[in-house]
Amino acid sequence: MDLLAHLEAYVATADEVSFSRAADRLGIAQPLLSRRIKTLEEHFGGSLFDRSRRQIVTTELGLLLLPYARDVLDRAQRLRQVARSARRSRVCAVGVPADCAPAALARALRAGTEHGITLGMRELPPLERASGLADGSLGYALVREPPEQAAFRVPLGLASAPVPEGDGGGAARRTVHLEELRPRRGRAAGPAAPPPLLLLAEDQVPYFEDRLYRAAARAGLPESRIRPAGPAATALAETLAGSALLLCTEPFARQHGAHWRPLADPALHRGYDVSAARGRDSAGTVPGWLATLLVSAVDAAPGRHGGPGAGVGAEDTRARLAARG
Repeated sequence: MDLLAHLEAYVATADEVSFSRAADRLGIAQPLLSRRIKTLEEHFGGSLFDRSRRQIVTTELGLLLLPYARDVLDRAQRLRQVARSARRSRVCAVGVPADCAPAALARALRAGTEHGITLGMRELPPLERASGLADGSLGYALVREPPEQAAFRVPLGLASAPVPEGDGGGAARRTVHLEELRPRRGRAAGPAAPPPLLLLAEDQVPYFEDRLYRAAARAGLPESRIRPAGPAATALAETLAGSALLLCTEPFARQHGAHWRPLADPALHRGYDVSAARGRDSAGTVPGWLATLLVSAVDAAPGRHGGPGAGVGAEDTRARLAARG
């Protein structure tokens, strides 16, 4: 027996003093309501209503049990409300790269509150973001994809020690080819050896590393020149000191005062999709407002396959977000 449904039929009938009006109030057929009342009477071992008169009357047993029935229904309603509130306030984890712009993530958090979703940003490496979506520990995430297949693209380049003013700083936007990093003939090993090329955790993805090593081999760069960066702070220190080159995005380099030049090979740029965990909604899609804000956090532009705001440049996206505050 569905006790709550049967108690609702009992209370509604006592309130309306009519089986037909009680059935209308509950949106069910009158025969179903009558069966629920009868089942409840059998359960309690006595009549709840006197049906012998023209108008039904609540019996002594019915009057005795009525306040308790109301209390059970009130508590059940409060329980539902608490459950709904808990679902609304549950933190929805969002997987993002470690080098996202904090201001853009802050806008996403505020927008989530406006849309009734409490977001929690989690900085994770690419493979952990993908696995988090698969196991449901993440609700949404920026997922790495090959740039030619991704909805959004972020140029990668090489960060190096700051260039003094008047010493070539104006050439910052000139693309760099890996061939330019080849060791010069006759250069001796030791302190003057070419600096290593460091990879942040965000770029330690199998398909990307494979592409980079193959491109380096074609350019004549020894594989030993490329190594994982370790902690970002240490990698930045080595880069700013002039003892390493760091593969990263322009905003990340500029934020820390490094000189930056984009890689000429677009196959070595970053590609991103904004994805939702399976089962999060029927369509498995990401809200447009969240996708736009996450994309702006990595300073991405629409790739070949477009995406939210496709055809709108990164500068236009930032301008629209700034206008919204």
